[in-house]
Amino acid sequence: MIAEPLGPGRALLLVGAVRGLESESPRVLAAVDGHAPTAVGIGLSTEEVASLRRYFVASDAEPVVPLTSNETGEVRGLSRFGRVRVPNPSFIDLIAWADERALPIEALDPSEDASAEMFAEHIGYVELVRRTVRERSTGRNPPAPSSPDEFALAWDQSVAGGRGSRAFARSRDGHLVRGARRLAQGRGRIAVVVDRERFPLVRELLTGREPERLGDP
Repeated sequence: MIAEPLGPGRALLLVGAVRGLESESPRVLAAVDGHAPTAVGIGLSTEEVASLRRYFVASDAEPVVPLTSNETGEVRGLSRFGRVRVPNPSFIDLIAWADERALPIEALDPSEDASAEMFAEHIGYVELVRRTVRERSTGRNPPAPSSPDEFALAWDQSVAGGRGSRAFARSRDGHLVRGARRLAQGRGRIAVVVDRERFPLVRELLTGREPERLGDP
């Protein structure tokens, strides 16, 4: 996990959590709680937040979640750092934490339809084929760095390192940042939580600073 206060008065806390790693969840909640936000933004679509709230936060029994071969490979590679859960426990626990405190929690990602349009706009047929091949290759042979943070960055670089994929990520994260700025208006402090690999680009878009390189803290 990585967390950094940003902006005037350090009023916005940006948190990047390694997707799926159970041990990240209490660290995320501690960081957000310590920031004492008046609202929370989350790197998910409205549909995803509603689904997590309905089937995981408000349900007594969690449903079985089928995994793609790519997701299975990611879980297998990440599991050497601890227990892995799907969907991302950090997001499930964050929604529950905010709901218990009656804190507004806002989905900042584009809707599923808008995200699909962004994907089609930036990723053509050739890159789609290359991305699929990279996903299969990375799923069979996950990266093996020394920390969960490095794993998340290396996985994303392996799967989504193409030019179109990077353009799609910038478009998606630009949407998230605009939403975060709207959320911050008129509020004293907010927290924004995203997947770990998105942290560098979101921070760059929020601050104008260059994104970190693979392996940077």
